[in-house]
Amino acid sequence: MIHSKKDSPVKEKSAQQMRRASCFFAFFVLCFTGLFSQNQDSVTLRKIYDFYLTKSKCYTNLEELTSKIGGRISGSPQAEQAVQWAKKIMYEAGADTVILQPCMVPHWVRGQKEKCSFSFVKSSAGSTLNCIALGSSVGSGPDGIHAPIVEVSTFEELDKLGEKGIKGKIVFYNVFFDQTKIRPGNAYGEAVKFRGRGASYAAKYGAVASVVRSMTSVADDEPHTGNMSYDTSISKRKIPAIAIGYKSADVLHKQLNEHPDLIMHLETYCHTLPDVLSYNVVGQINGTEKPNEFIITGGHLDSWDNGQGAHDDGTGIVQSIEVLSLFKQLNFKPKHSIRAVAFMNEENGLAGGNAYAEYALQHKEKHVAAIETDAGGYSPRAFGIDTTAGLYDLSLTWKELFSPYLIEKIQKGGGGADLSALKKSGVPCIGYEPDTQRYFDIHHTAQDTFDKVNKRELELGAAAIGSLMYLIDLHR
Repeated sequence: MIHSKKDSPVKEKSAQQMRRASCFFAFFVLCFTGLFSQNQDSVTLRKIYDFYLTKSKCYTNLEELTSKIGGRISGSPQAEQAVQWAKKIMYEAGADTVILQPCMVPHWVRGQKEKCSFSFVKSSAGSTLNCIALGSSVGSGPDGIHAPIVEVSTFEELDKLGEKGIKGKIVFYNVFFDQTKIRPGNAYGEAVKFRGRGASYAAKYGAVASVVRSMTSVADDEPHTGNMSYDTSISKRKIPAIAIGYKSADVLHKQLNEHPDLIMHLETYCHTLPDVLSYNVVGQINGTEKPNEFIITGGHLDSWDNGQGAHDDGTGIVQSIEVLSLFKQLNFKPKHSIRAVAFMNEENGLAGGNAYAEYALQHKEKHVAAIETDAGGYSPRAFGIDTTAGLYDLSLTWKELFSPYLIEKIQKGGGGADLSALKKSGVPCIGYEPDTQRYFDIHHTAQDTFDKVNKRELELGAAAIGSLMYLIDLHR
């Protein structure tokens, strides 16, 4: 029988010490490497923020887009001007190439200014209400609509009234923002269904028009437009749809309580023309190592016609374009191809977002990450990031890097309307989140103008987006 010899206690202890030393050294190298990388990233982010706060063209570009072109509803001459403007500005920012991606977009025209008023059955007295037609609505025509009003605050109330209580009348959806919501966007999300589908539900029971309280919590009298759609599975009839200002809605509610037999008169002149060819504008800096892998940031180039589309979404457009300037002027050589995308038709159709996703599929492009900035140009607060492909976990390691720059949270879940088609294909999506407490004060109104944008807030947000683009490119 053969016996094996055991190592002596001295040799075994020595081996254990060597293993421990080796593990400690590996741990030390890992920590040192991580700390060194974090320190280098911190230095670079400081350079990025310095660039945006001293050399950025975000603000001057925004002034040109909003003041010279103005509102840019899809299909309009202004939208076409914006396409050509974005192409020019992207080349000036340093794009290696600019791609125009075609998409067919709706061409809805508002026409003459809308009118809305109410009167008492037993008196000629009445009052004018500040109003605006909702996007995609049909018009009333020059004769207008003259009918009694019925007020509801839920679709369930509408159902209970039925055809007997609604036929031949104008339905007034008096739905307030829920003021207990800390994020105004959550309140908007709950109320907006009455703007979107309210006309079809009202038409189902024979209503002749639909009116909504403006989607806002600010008690002024500026009417807010926004898109609606006709759901033919609910009703094949299409009736005019308008929004009235917050104070006008208060007046109408009070008078209806005192005089249930009020009569409303409204006139709208909107109509829809055949679809028009338009484009997404995509500015690209070619990647040095992985040119067919893309990191993109974008906003929507179109806006409603009643204002200048400054916060919604001119700020997102100029923030995205400035990423091209960042990489070129600081001489960053990205591994992946970097894109700034000006999407067309977010407000009333998402044709641009769908066209971009289709283009990516046809050209077999791989998207490492996609950022959307479409919540205004206010002070930066957070990024919402998908957990897809480990991007959220990676981004959490940068939380301390962003802490000095007002980014308070990196949270799960991200994206936006224009990224929805990309998201379905598995692309990790990110939503840039500024402070939105004031956003819905002017959202979709004539007050969404250049003078409402603060230069520093705009630039700080742009710097946050540019920094995230840089970090993703470096560490993916």
